[in-house]
Amino acid sequence: MSTAALKIHLSRIQILELAQQLSDEDELKLNHALAAEVRGIKLKRLLDALKTDAISQEDIDSEVEVVR
Repeated sequence: MSTAALKIHLSRIQILELAQQLSDEDELKLNHALAAEVRGIKLKRLLDALKTDAISQEDIDSEVEVVR
């Protein structure tokens, strides 16, 4: 048996209608997969927001000296 990848465009309503037809077990699997996807997106956004320019060892040393 061979498989093929298809790309189809569905509206949000169509996706919801399809999800409502899933068994409880499949719906739970879909829920977990979507939650994992959302966590990944949120983590990437957070990491992008926290990115800074690299700090040199000299900058670190000077800040340590100021605190001392």
